[in-house]
Amino acid sequence: MTSAFDLTGKVALVTGSSRGIGLGIATGLADAGATIVLNGVDPVRLEATRATLADRFGDDRVAARAFDIVDEDAVARAVASIESEVGAIDILVNNAGVQHREPLVEVSLDNWRRVLDTNLTGAFVVGRQVAGRMLPRHAGKIINICSVQTDLARPTIGPYTAAKGALRNLTRVMTAEWAAEGLQINGIAPGYIHTEMTQNLVDDDEFNSWILGRAPARRWGTVADVVGPTVWLASSASDYVNGQVVFVDGGMTVVV
Repeated sequence: MTSAFDLTGKVALVTGSSRGIGLGIATGLADAGATIVLNGVDPVRLEATRATLADRFGDDRVAARAFDIVDEDAVARAVASIESEVGAIDILVNNAGVQHREPLVEVSLDNWRRVLDTNLTGAFVVGRQVAGRMLPRHAGKIINICSVQTDLARPTIGPYTAAKGALRNLTRVMTAEWAAEGLQINGIAPGYIHTEMTQNLVDDDEFNSWILGRAPARRWGTVADVVGPTVWLASSASDYVNGQVVFVDGGMTVVV
């Protein structure tokens, strides 16, 4: 019997997947059987990641495309290339994102726009290009990677918080417009996940103690904690789930 979570034969594009959570998600989708297309803006790092995963899953199941997610022409070319050379995109994970830490009264307009563009507009640009291919096929899964900052706010990360809150409503709008054509669009909101990019926060005794006290699970999340829900939302097991944001945060957003 084939599992409802089996992604064999599916093609998945994961933005921002040369490292960190994006790489973990791409690896998890490949473990579930999908052919994966990695994305990043650094072609050297992207190719190194692709080669590593190709050693594990085979060259025929790991591809890579370097493009800027807010460059609509570049996105359109990349999506067309993937569809013609790899296969029809069945799964899109909008994961690429950046952070900027500075008080609102000090953050420059350029940095505000950079964070909003990468975390919100990029999901719109890539999502719309991929959905344009999915809609005539009446099938497709789009997963937007949100954050606990979709619901919560902390000082000094205003642009990121604004972008992730808006990403939840973009997920809802995509559902409102595309669900009738057979697409499922959902979000995953990770809490504080231990990766190489958050290692400095883990190493900060005060911040680490705050996380351990704030999350009912009393631990940091791992990339593996995010992978399972992503595979579920990418699979046929979630075919009647639409417009939802699943919080993977150890309970952080449900307590005061």
